Amino acid sequence: MKNKILLLIPLFLILILLGYTSVNPEMKTAFRYNGEGQSLKVYALKLPETIDFSGEETPLDAPDIRERLDKELLVNTYWQSNMMLLLKRANKWFPMLEKILEEEGVPEDFKYLAVIESGLENLRSPKGAKGFWQLMPATAKEYGLEVNSNVDERYHIEKSTRVACKYLLKAKARFGSWTLAAASYNRGMFGTNRLLDSQLVDNYYDLLLNNETSRYVFRILAVKEIMSNPQRYGFVFEEKDLYQPIPIRKIGLDTPIANIAEFAKENEINYKLLKIHNPWLIQNHLNNKSRKFYEIAIPESGHY
Repeated sequence: MKNKILLLIPLFLILILLGYTSVNPEMKTAFRYNGEGQSLKVYALKLPETIDFSGEETPLDAPDIRERLDKELLVNTYWQSNMMLLLKRANKWFPMLEKILEEEGVPEDFKYLAVIESGLENLRSPKGAKGFWQLMPATAKEYGLEVNSNVDERYHIEKSTRVACKYLLKAKARFGSWTLAAASYNRGMFGTNRLLDSQLVDNYYDLLLNNETSRYVFRILAVKEIMSNPQRYGFVFEEKDLYQPIPIRKIGLDTPIANIAEFAKENEINYKLLKIHNPWLIQNHLNNKSRKFYEIAIPESGHY
């Protein structure tokens, strides 16, 4: 009897704790912060009545198109941690991306292409693509970026965004469609053109594609829809929760830097902060035998 009582004590304590959690308004969690609804329910999503990419409407009356959009909306809505991170990072990076896209004559919707390519991080893929725009070395060099063991400008967010714009403008001129230009960013211009010719169609939504390219534009559409209407999809946050851009000043130079750590110290920051704001500098020195002009970003004081 004594042993049975001892076994019941932990169960009794758990029941008390659960009861306290359900009634105590001070107990807040990520899933029940506002005290509304039941956190474990998963709801089917209502598709938007219309959706477009760069002004080109998606034909939602076709059942396969609706299913493909529904799939990406569900995946991106219920991968909550990832989408919340994207929303936080977007506040930091979208202003810069939007400015460059506008200057280059590329629709603003292409900022969502960067979102699905890299999650707005300077990533490296297993195939060797790098940066926000996941550029391969050959493509980066073709469009004028420096890529070597000392400098890799695929990690230079401003320069790589302008290169992505050049590619997209070229693709738009070739296909006459921003949607096909976006698809070609994944499939390649040659591969996309070959599929259009072989299947005797002229738009993305009529193409039979491999799984990755078939999902590609719909992933862009899904993150555009969710990030444009986060509350509709259950993402609750305040302005103070979002990541903020750090003001910088730029130091121009056309000489080598023998030791970047010392250069950082001379500019009243440390090596870590200099590399955070200049990830395109690969090593602890800048060779610059050609006397190329570079701009080094230095964070303004008071932000770290």
